[in-house]
Amino acid sequence: MQIRYLIILAIVFLLQACSPPESGTSEEVVPGIPVANTVTLVDVGSTTCVPCTMMAPILEELKQEYSGKAQVIFIDVYDESNRDKARAFKVLAIPTQIFYDKSGREVYRHTGFMDKKTIVERLETLLE
Repeated sequence: MQIRYLIILAIVFLLQACSPPESGTSEEVVPGIPVANTVTLVDVGSTTCVPCTMMAPILEELKQEYSGKAQVIFIDVYDESNRDKARAFKVLAIPTQIFYDKSGREVYRHTGFMDKKTIVERLETLLE
């Protein structure tokens, strides 16, 4: 009986993970993200996960350093008002960094801790 229950749960989870978002793109689900005509970095994480807290000061530095050139946005998945946003970005693990070019097209996605040097390299490439 337990095996049957686990199989059903696994199927339900897989169907949810594979189903398309409620609308066609994250732009429609999350207004203003990615920011129009601007390189955008979205970090989906939480204020309680260890890699996320390690990235928090890096993201704050980048937000200041790239002010006027790129947008750096943090979305806390454990904040109830953000749960639909995380789902819209199809995030399955945190932290996840999503990079968008100036046209709003997703060009790179990474899951896990990302050091400042690597983020800067990605942003600089998109700003060229």
